[in-house]
Amino acid sequence: MIDQSDILAALRWHVDIGCDEAIGDEPLDWATLAARPVARAPAGASALPPAAARPAPAATPRSAFGGPSGASMFGAATGSDLPLGASEAGASARARAAEARSLEELEAALRAFDGCPLKATAMNTVFADGNPAADIMLIGEAPGEDEDRQGKPFVGVSGKLLDRMLSQVGLDRSSVYISNILPWRPPGNRSPTQAEIAACLPFLERHVELIGPKVVVPLGGTSAKTLLNRAEGITRLRGRWFDYASPGLPGPLPVLPMLHPAYLLRNPIAKREAWRDLLTLRQRFPG
Repeated sequence: MIDQSDILAALRWHVDIGCDEAIGDEPLDWATLAARPVARAPAGASALPPAAARPAPAATPRSAFGGPSGASMFGAATGSDLPLGASEAGASARARAAEARSLEELEAALRAFDGCPLKATAMNTVFADGNPAADIMLIGEAPGEDEDRQGKPFVGVSGKLLDRMLSQVGLDRSSVYISNILPWRPPGNRSPTQAEIAACLPFLERHVELIGPKVVVPLGGTSAKTLLNRAEGITRLRGRWFDYASPGLPGPLPVLPMLHPAYLLRNPIAKREAWRDLLTLRQRFPG
């Protein structure tokens, strides 16, 4: 049986022979590369010409997300196979979302959208669950493994905890509406990138406009910070009332950030704060 010391030794060996990434686009034999002789400059010679003799690099336009302007998120590609760049993806998402006049049209537009690379690795598009006519809209972060498999938000262990939490204050999935910031699962449940969030955000904003809830409850830091455009973590945002405004809404909506059920599973002591937040929600919206 392999123990931890064997695993660490194997990892150290990979680092020693030059491995600098865990996953690449193509297989690469680092052991063979490490065995090759390294070309060396003659003694006394500089490896690079003097700075004055080196041509200045050409300036590369940068996109809004830090990459080269117009560059593909997936590397080299041509023609119609070229994925949308980050800025183009955001513009396409805004245009598609704005055209949706119903939840059915919005879901169809989202399923047809190819501007977020997460779609290529996900099994399902996770749109929403619950009652579209509900006063309370819960917004999580991104689907997990169970949600990706079943195509519904909050159906795994975190979802079961959420159902129990709601039941304690007289709510269930027939009296709330549930969606996520991202409709596709990030590989390995990693945190989504800013580019991925930006590509999907117009659909969520339109989603909120079409539902028109009386209150929005972001679950977790990613959801709260994205909706409120705030930098604080969820432990500072939770339990406080904020306003959310959007051009398609008749007026600002009250927002009450809460801890994500997955966080509560890792930190059971925080369930006290979650319980207080649920009571705060029900005191303001008892119906």
